[in-house]
Amino acid sequence: MTAFGRNFKLHGYVLTDMTPRDKVGNSKDLLLTRYIPLSAMILVSDSVDQATQPSSQNGSAGFPQQLSIFLAGAFAPHFGGMAQVTYTHSDDHFGMDNTDLRYANQTKLGNHDLLYGITLNNNPTVEDVWNSTPAWGFPWISSSSAVGPIASPVISGGLAQDVAGLGAYSLYANHLYTDVTLYRSEHGGASTPVTGTGYQYNISGAAPYWRAAWQQTWGSNYLEVGTYGIYMNSFPGAVTGPEDRYVDPSFDFQYERPFGANLLDAHGTYIHEKSDLGATFAAGGASTKSNYLNTFKLDSTYHWTNKYSATGALFSTTGNADALLYAQAPLTGSNNGHPNTSGFIAQFGYWPVQNIDLSAAYTGYFKFNGASNNYDGANRNASDNNSLYLALWVNF
Repeated sequence: MTAFGRNFKLHGYVLTDMTPRDKVGNSKDLLLTRYIPLSAMILVSDSVDQATQPSSQNGSAGFPQQLSIFLAGAFAPHFGGMAQVTYTHSDDHFGMDNTDLRYANQTKLGNHDLLYGITLNNNPTVEDVWNSTPAWGFPWISSSSAVGPIASPVISGGLAQDVAGLGAYSLYANHLYTDVTLYRSEHGGASTPVTGTGYQYNISGAAPYWRAAWQQTWGSNYLEVGTYGIYMNSFPGAVTGPEDRYVDPSFDFQYERPFGANLLDAHGTYIHEKSDLGATFAAGGASTKSNYLNTFKLDSTYHWTNKYSATGALFSTTGNADALLYAQAPLTGSNNGHPNTSGFIAQFGYWPVQNIDLSAAYTGYFKFNGASNNYDGANRNASDNNSLYLALWVNF
């Protein structure tokens, strides 16, 4: 997201510095856009693994892999939002995707501007305006059929589209950003009232999400450094009884620098998750109550004008051993009970026109679910999960 995009989102998806045109109504009570702010994207892809997954076809086409419709922009003075509805090939139906509704305004605090707002959203970090946090972080697009690691932190997509959160944010002096949001489980698609049956995470009370960041420019350079995280007590598979506890303190940065018509940008994030799995341990789902995960991701992209891009990324997940939590299983399991995974992504993009992206990405693994060789106990190696991903991404 560029500086323009960050400013647009922080102001509630409202272009505050532009004179309204093509509007219906001229009173403060009703001011509607003449044109519905709709957009869409379609993603067509093909994925090939280095070694065929057991009893499956190698070469999984998504036609489409994803189709999304967006309603985004100003809905009223100081109020707007971004609502996404997505069709996915694997589910073969439409469902609610990332959604963020906002009220925003600004005032003076001392001699500096204070921008403040309220956000209502369905995914921790989706309210963020940087591309270093999980909801909007790299990879921007990826295979839906490739094998995924056995473990990831709760904040890294574990609650996406499964919660509802209400929060407040501010930007002081165009430097200091803060945000606090409280989340509750809502389980879209489940019967009501919520029973929690079949869901790993059922938030006890409310789960607070926090965010603080400092942004700074000097010359042609832009830098953001910050922290974010979530604290959650959860009933696994129920809404009462023993609880699991997760604490995810995290740190991130984003750097940007233009070189004429070209642009370099880089992002990094580190998440340390500490979990006390009292409920899961008592139910025989974990061999230790106290567990931890450390995840690290670093990516950098160079854009040549608006035609070409090249991205390199490194990623790593480490954690303690738990033979029940990370159990042995062909393809997806861990032979030694460790979640440790590391690797790289190399991605290249070409835009023949501004709204069409032709992309190729190669993901390589140094280690997968605890080992480089025979990681699952069924003689599959980490490198067997290396994959080539080809995509046509059209936005309009």
